[in-house]
Formats: sequence, C-alpha cells, structure tokens
Amino acid sequence: MSLLPERGPVRTLAVATLVNTIGSGLWMTSSALFLTRSVGLSVTQTGLAFTLVAVVSLVTSTPVGYLADRLGPRGVAIGGITALAVLELGMVEVRSMAGFLLVAAPMAVFDAAQRAARGAIIGNAVPPDRRVYTRAYLRSVTNVGITVGAAVAGIGLTVDTRTAYLSLIVADAVTYLLAAAVLTRLPAVAPVPRAASGPRLTALRDRPFLTFVVLDGFLATNFGLFEVALPLWIAGRTDAPRWMISVVFVVNTVTVVLLQVRASRGTSTLTGAARASRRAGFGLLAACLIFPLTDGTRHLTTIVLLIVAALVHVFAEMWYSAGGWGISFGLAPDHAHGQYQGTYAMGHQFGQMIAPAAVTTLALGWGAPGWWVLGITFAVVGSLIPPVVRRATASI
Repeated sequence: MSLLPERGPVRTLAVATLVNTIGSGLWMTSSALFLTRSVGLSVTQTGLAFTLVAVVSLVTSTPVGYLADRLGPRGVAIGGITALAVLELGMVEVRSMAGFLLVAAPMAVFDAAQRAARGAIIGNAVPPDRRVYTRAYLRSVTNVGITVGAAVAGIGLTVDTRTAYLSLIVADAVTYLLAAAVLTRLPAVAPVPRAASGPRLTALRDRPFLTFVVLDGFLATNFGLFEVALPLWIAGRTDAPRWMISVVFVVNTVTVVLLQVRASRGTSTLTGAARASRRAGFGLLAACLIFPLTDGTRHLTTIVLLIVAALVHVFAEMWYSAGGWGISFGLAPDHAHGQYQGTYAMGHQFGQMIAPAAVTTLALGWGAPGWWVLGITFAVVGSLIPPVVRRATASI
C-alpha cells in the first residue's frame, strides 16, 4: 500500500479520515469509563444507552443517505461532521443517562448522514474500478487513526479524573472540526434529482439488495466475536497470559493497515466481490475451529494457536469488508449511492447490535460447540451471498 494515494478526492478523504478517526479512537477507548466513572451510570445503563443510540443510527441510515443524494453529499458530509463537533462539546454537560441520550441520539443521526455522504462521494467522484480500493485504503487509514487516538486516550484513562475525560471529549470535538475543514477541499458533487415517479427510498424496496444487507449483517458479527468474546475467552478459558489480548488486537490492526488494500484486489466486480464474501465465510469457519482448541492446550502451544487463529480471522475480516464494499457499490443505481450506502451500513449496524449477546452466549456459554455453530453459520451465510448477488444482477 502506498503511503499517499493520488491527488484528488481520495487523498482528501484519507486526510479527513485520519484526523477524524484519531478522535474516534479517543472516544471509543474512553466513552464507557466516562459514562460509568464520571457520569455515574451503571454498566447495565451504559450498555443500554449504547444500544439505543445504535438503534437510532440503524433506522435513520437510509433516510439520511437519501438526503445526501438529494442535497449533495459534499455539503451533507461537511454539515454532518460539523454538527458532530458541536454536539460532542455538549457531552461536557452530560450528568445522567437522559442527558447522554439527548446528545448521543442526534449525534447518531448526523454520524449516519456523514458516513452515507462519504459513501456517495466515493460512488460519484471515484471511478468504478477504484471505489473498493478507496474504501480499502480508508479502512487502513482508519485503523492507524484509531490506534493513535486510543494510545493518547490511555493517558486520560490513567489520570482517571472528570477533567481528564472532558479533555478527551474536547479533543474529539476538535478533530471533527479539523476533518470538516479538510473536507471543504473536496470538489462539489451535484445533487441527484428525485425520480419523477416511484418511491423515494428505493433501497428499502430492493429485495435482493436487502437480502444481501441482512446476510452481510450476520457476517458482521465477526467483529463482535473478535472484540467481545475473544478477550473474555482468552482471560477465562485459556492459560495464555492476559497480555495476549493486546497481542491479538495488534495482529489484527497491523494486518489491516498493511494488507487491506491487497486483500481487496479483484473485488471491484460483483462476481469477484461475491466470491470474497464466500471466502470470508469459510475463513471465519476456520478461525472458529482453531480458537476453541486453546481451551485444552498449554503455554506456548496456546499462544501460537491464538496468533494463527487471529491471522486467519483478520484475513476473513478483510475479505468480508472488501466483498461488502464491492457489492454495495455494484448494486447501487448511479442516482442513489447515498441511500444505498446508508442501507448497506444498516447490515453492519445490525450485526454489531446482536453480536455481543450472540457471540458470548455461543462461544463462552457453549464452549467449543458454540464456536462450531458460529463458524458453520458464517460459512453458510457467506455461501448464500453469491447466488443473491446473481439474482440482484439479473434484476438490474
């Protein structure tokens, strides 16, 4: 992967993404502790609050994507991210669950809007054969930014005072403003007029595309498997030292940064993207067969198996991402990239919502059989995507 993409929209998006995701790393790392230790919410309240915010993001993704198409994605992206900066500063005054929801719920709407708008910018301003490359490059940049932000947030977590948490919130707001300033360098993308007849939210009536979105959402639970179930599995069901949790996360992050673009090759066509999704399903099956082996191994063998499984998982994760990008762009009409990207995001959000309960119940509650059920489900779901894409292609 080259350090800098070509001049133009891709480079501008990359710089804005790097700045913005440094802020994301600050918030992702500190938000739960801010709400529990500074605001005073219980763990249960914090989990419920995050779930409610996720629901808001899910149900508004398609409508705000539609607005990005109608109003012009560049303006929606800049406006959305600027609004996020203002609302983030409102977090400074949050002292209850209700107060958090009053700030976080509109943030979820504006975040969904700017994400759909960025997808529409890629769909309209980037040549078709470079769209997946662009998403892959931006994902690599995202991992770099989140890693930097998480490292900086570690300082605030160590200090562990309300002032420290509020400082991280203000820093996050500043990154939103800087990212918005960078996005002003993007060329304008003309709004797409609404069709004279027919429904407005066409993506929600596109049954083959919605079928793909649902399947993609089930595959998206692999992130919860890695981020939620695996750390608890390592700590509670293996003899590996606790620092192995950090090791597997570093393996994941570094691999994505270095190889996401390469793993995305061949997915700019619908056929290639569908094959990547199927390959992801079987890759996740392989990872789910290796991880439970560590319940009965000892010392060095456990460590080696965890690293091998983490590598298998991250390659499957990269194929999953690339396949989804290729399919979501390939099936979207030229006049509706915003709403189709918003609808595509719903699948990922759905997967993220159900993942914690599903993966912990199966992997931690059932042990090895639960891992096998997860793996087989991933393989079956991945195998269903190519025929769904063929059906969708036939109906275009």
